[in-house]
Amino acid sequence: MRVLVVEDDWITGQMLTHALESLGYSVTVADDGEEAYRRIRSGEFRLVVSDWEMPGMSGLELCRKIRSRTSAGYVYVILLTSYRGVENIVRGLDAGADDYLTKPFKTDELAMRLRVGERILSLESRDMTIFALAKLAESRDSETGEHLERMREYCRILADELSINPQYTDVVDGEYVAQMYLTSPLHDIGKVGIPDTILLKPGKLTEKEFEIMKEHALIGGRTLESVAERHPEAAYLQMARDIALTHHERIDGTGYPYGLSGDSIPLCGRIAALADVYDALTSKRVYKNAYDHEFAKEYILDQRNKHFDSDIVDAFLSREDDFLSVSLKFQERILDSMTYEAILTTA
Repeated sequence: MRVLVVEDDWITGQMLTHALESLGYSVTVADDGEEAYRRIRSGEFRLVVSDWEMPGMSGLELCRKIRSRTSAGYVYVILLTSYRGVENIVRGLDAGADDYLTKPFKTDELAMRLRVGERILSLESRDMTIFALAKLAESRDSETGEHLERMREYCRILADELSINPQYTDVVDGEYVAQMYLTSPLHDIGKVGIPDTILLKPGKLTEKEFEIMKEHALIGGRTLESVAERHPEAAYLQMARDIALTHHERIDGTGYPYGLSGDSIPLCGRIAALADVYDALTSKRVYKNAYDHEFAKEYILDQRNKHFDSDIVDAFLSREDDFLSVSLKFQERILDSMTYEAILTTA
């Protein structure tokens, strides 16, 4: 990543540059706060290491100005100063700094603090990427928005239940549950490549049309794979790819696109498969009315070790009340929306 160093002392600026370049960063030095702010406004820099005391605009003033602007992305600021004591730390943080480093600095400590900044910035990038891609899928189908919200709730419930199963405690932790919640809305991103005549067809698909529809899993998987390859450090993109690619695989090997079976299907794909089918059954679609919870439950039980992993079926049974609660909540939201529209129509 690129780092903007704001330092009016040439020697300190050179020391920071040498230290940062040895850590693999690309460095630009600004001599004062005004120059630094102009560079930050260009959008080139998301990581800033700034001296506190500078002529003209000080480090504190720079922080306040950064925080006062409307920006498309967060700027992470580390203040570098010889001031010590809790009072000064509070002043710096109150002005909008994210971290605080005293002079003389140590390279390993600077590296650690920058890594914290990178992690925070990557979280923002992650959420923005997921939101943008999910909205892209939603734009193809007016029903998709509610489906995506329900889907991630069901996936979160199942993953949370698996996290207390001794068989999965080494795999499914809080971070895994959070990633399931974040990435599961991307499961049908590949549908952006399916023609509307097939995607929105009100009746049953022909065999040829269904073969085209099935391609959405490959389209989604390959799209997210291309993004994941560019960002190998982003585990959430790998999970998103696995979900998009394998949520139509079946535990007995009769699913698509690859006919995977058993544990060869990633766990996240197995979780998403049950969540997706439950929502498909209990929701009204252009081609069918909604079935009730009991019908969906009986179907899931019948498909144990056929379509669905038995452990995930057990997780569903343990949390079926939570599934029903989510389903009813969104039904109420739809009814409220319909009532509101009726009032507007008659007003």
